[in-house]
Amino acid sequence: MARPYIFAEKNETPEKIDIPFVLLTVFMCGLGLATLYSASLSYAGRLFDDPLYFVKRQALNLAVSIAGMIFFASISLNMLRKLLPQIIVITLILCILTFVPGIGITKNGASRWIGFSSFNFQPSELAKMVLVLFLANLFAKKHDRIDEFKATMFPASVVTFVFVFIVYLQNDFSTAIFILLAALAVFFVAGVKVSWFIKLCVLIVPFVALMILTEEYRVIRVLSFLHPERDPLGAGYQVNAALDALAEGGFWGRGLGNGIKKISSIPEVQSDFIFTVWAEEMGFLGVLIYFTMLILFSLRSFGISMKSKSRFGFLLGFGCSFIILFQSLMNIGVVVRAFPATGIPLPFFSSGGSSLLITLCICGLLINISRNKTGEETEDAAIYCN
Repeated sequence: MARPYIFAEKNETPEKIDIPFVLLTVFMCGLGLATLYSASLSYAGRLFDDPLYFVKRQALNLAVSIAGMIFFASISLNMLRKLLPQIIVITLILCILTFVPGIGITKNGASRWIGFSSFNFQPSELAKMVLVLFLANLFAKKHDRIDEFKATMFPASVVTFVFVFIVYLQNDFSTAIFILLAALAVFFVAGVKVSWFIKLCVLIVPFVALMILTEEYRVIRVLSFLHPERDPLGAGYQVNAALDALAEGGFWGRGLGNGIKKISSIPEVQSDFIFTVWAEEMGFLGVLIYFTMLILFSLRSFGISMKSKSRFGFLLGFGCSFIILFQSLMNIGVVVRAFPATGIPLPFFSSGGSSLLITLCICGLLINISRNKTGEETEDAAIYCN
């Protein structure tokens, strides 16, 4: 017997997009590109004999990322939910391809990228967004059975740990932990009982400790974080140089383009430590401006989530907002030595097409939610009836 469908009338009058959120997104992109321009001129000139090397690449990445944002802002959320099984399979395949010789790219012992010709992509960035999509869909669809192990908690936990484990095998411990924390945030806001978190923590903590202890460089990073004076010219050099750059900025800063620490003191300054350039050149005032913009961006994005009449829209919006906010705080936390050194990029700022693409695709999903504040009955229009 054919399985019945539920059909609902299409919403013909979707609400307008959240213009303030779009403007904040554009402003953050512009701020990031300007900072990258200043941060990378000297390094790109020495390494590639082209001071604008990173800026040109990032401008191209930005164009592609804006196209991705428009796509995810326009696609039907119902269609996205129906395609979710295929999206998950494709994401897992892309993550596995990082281990395939000739396709996977290994840098500094980490197999995090896949490449075709001049195109490189980091699948673990996509995994962040796809996992949030999966959890939001699952918890929205089975909200009345949220604490049933077989119906909800088991598939949610299995898919989460599969993604975390594959990313960990890529020697990307920091991203694996970030994905785990993002998933737990969605678990929490979905209404999972505290007892489940206790059980998960009992399972997770020993594995995290084992992950750290099985790699020497991770142990060194933790020891350097706890005792920064232990190896100031080795494991602690990059963070110490970043702190010096922060101190050099003073209140007013040296002025955009006039920083000196970026020239030789901070390795790979255009990537994970790009915030130090902004802080040195714009000073404490610039740091306040950045955090003001980040707070406004986060309030607007979480506001989009809260205003959604759909449970799926709320959970997806929260997860997307959490990814950008928490990733930003983690990156800056490393710079100010609040966290051990990680490889987490700063959204909108760090050089790299994968991070920028997924960040703007996430923004596209938030725009989509803001313009489709529909009810649960419309959102579940094409979902099978159990």
